[in-house]
Amino acid sequence: MSPEVTAFFDEATNTISYVVRDPNGKACAVIDSVLDFDYASGRTDTKSADQIIAHIKSEGLECQWLLESHVHADHLSAAPYIQQQVGGKIGIGDNIRIVQDTFGKVFNEGTAFERDGSQFDQLFAEGDSVHIGQLRVDVLHTPGHTPACLTYVIGDAAFVGDTLFMPDFGTARCDFPGGSAETLYASIQKILALPDETRIFVGHDYKAPGREDYAWETTVGEQKARNIHIGGGADRDSFVDMRQTRDAQLAMPRLIIPSLQVNMRAGQMPEADENGDVFLKVPVNKL
Repeated sequence: MSPEVTAFFDEATNTISYVVRDPNGKACAVIDSVLDFDYASGRTDTKSADQIIAHIKSEGLECQWLLESHVHADHLSAAPYIQQQVGGKIGIGDNIRIVQDTFGKVFNEGTAFERDGSQFDQLFAEGDSVHIGQLRVDVLHTPGHTPACLTYVIGDAAFVGDTLFMPDFGTARCDFPGGSAETLYASIQKILALPDETRIFVGHDYKAPGREDYAWETTVGEQKARNIHIGGGADRDSFVDMRQTRDAQLAMPRLIIPSLQVNMRAGQMPEADENGDVFLKVPVNKL
């Protein structure tokens, strides 16, 4: 079955969110939503999420799932806000526990912060499947960028998060805590083992040099043939060397500090203080 896919591009974070619809009904899922955040002022905004909500309502859709491909380090998730407006269960990979343990320490969260994934409605493991209406969603565990990365295979489409970018831009960085270039290589092979005609929807696009427009849809066949990091049968050792050399030159994402604190809580802010005020921490020399 071929799902209907509507993309929403957030230029501030170069993130693509997706509404995935059962073509034979009204059921849908939202993948990797964005809560707008101005770091300088500490203010949130729901403009990006409201576009998704407006689409769901205007099409008369039933939101059944709010799926996260991983704990994003470059944008805040709007899943709880969208859930409040149109429903749906929030799901992520079960290795979220590893991410929570790692960054619970980085941000000195103490014992009040649960590290068991209980903030999410559903934790997925390799081989799990759920449904969006009649559409079957198969879960592939594709770590390397982070320990909890998933690819959601929905009919003839695969939503790969940050694991792969468009063929002319390459692959995900692996230098965050818990990341691994060797692991990413193995995960990418799982994705490339899907049928060549499988549509791939990426989580970000940055317009590779020479390309004028943003893009987010490609195929397994195109990735195998043309991906600048992994295409043409690139071997593991060459990939790992390239990835580690490249990652050493990359700056931290602009929103990594607020994003991690919010996203490891399933998109919720840290608990407010006695005055009802919410604060995010800035760890010094930790990242």
